[in-house]
Amino acid sequence: MKVLVTGGLGFIGSHTVVELQLKGFDVVVIDNLSNASTDVLDGIAEITGKRPEFEKIDLRDKASVSEFFKKYPDVEGVIHFAASKAVGESVENPLLYYENNLNTLIYMLQELSAKDNANFIFSSSCTVYGQADKLPITEDAPVKPAESPYGNTKQIGEEIIKDTCKVKKGLNAISLRYFNPIGAHESAAIGELPLGVPQNLVPFITQTAAGLRNELAVFGNDYPTPDGTCVRDYIHVVDLAKAHVVALERLLNEKNESNYEVFNLGTGTGSSVLEVIESFERVSEEKLNYRIAPRREGDVTAAYADTHKANDVLGWKAGSSLDEAMLSAWKWEKKIRNL
Repeated sequence: MKVLVTGGLGFIGSHTVVELQLKGFDVVVIDNLSNASTDVLDGIAEITGKRPEFEKIDLRDKASVSEFFKKYPDVEGVIHFAASKAVGESVENPLLYYENNLNTLIYMLQELSAKDNANFIFSSSCTVYGQADKLPITEDAPVKPAESPYGNTKQIGEEIIKDTCKVKKGLNAISLRYFNPIGAHESAAIGELPLGVPQNLVPFITQTAAGLRNELAVFGNDYPTPDGTCVRDYIHVVDLAKAHVVALERLLNEKNESNYEVFNLGTGTGSSVLEVIESFERVSEEKLNYRIAPRREGDVTAAYADTHKANDVLGWKAGSSLDEAMLSAWKWEKKIRNL
């Protein structure tokens, strides 16, 4: 069975390709290489023994998207990761985010809507909730005005998919709202490899420890949290990747209760920035150079998942601890820096 993974050389995408191939799926990857490298294909092949098919396509080019589906008419499922993903960058360059995250989604859905049957997994985010009124966050929590253009693209993206599913009964979709993916594959053959300055906490931590960055900036220590720093739900990327496979199989096996469903993916536990730093120092036995900096625009105070729906309905549960995820991230960093 052929599955398309867009953004499949990125952090979450590449780990999902691994889990799909280990389950026997035939995978074709689309990536425009704006934040990834074809070296990732070698890592995937090292783990699974098989190199996925690869097409370098910028999904903002509608004609290229149409040509892809003509070339691969046998694609039965799509997992859509391809998007820009940095909160801070989206605040500075909102039009880039609206073009890249929404146009590409629309072109993909237009192609799938032309099929008799299509299965679509959307890479959504807990950012759709903004600063939730109650924690942990359930799927029924109100979707508030987004704190950033990035978050807004995820909200609008979900609305586009939901509206499309209302009129296209052959289209089945699941939006996976995940919290904060971290870590790397245990083999250290693939991991998070941002181009340029990392926008996420954990690669900035590991790069600082590896000597690539002078220090880590902790944005704000005056939030109403136990230690004053932001709280997030950090989930191991391999756990997250496995959830995408479970969600796709749910659609392929016609186990879905409606043709559009939503699930939170997280551990159910919130960890502060300082707790993540402490975890890293514990597992790496390295002292991290960090300083407290002013708050960053677009950051919410705290967000962590209620995972009951994913556990009970989807049949998935996160299995790795924060320490295990941090250790895998450090193992990956040391490998790519030859430390």
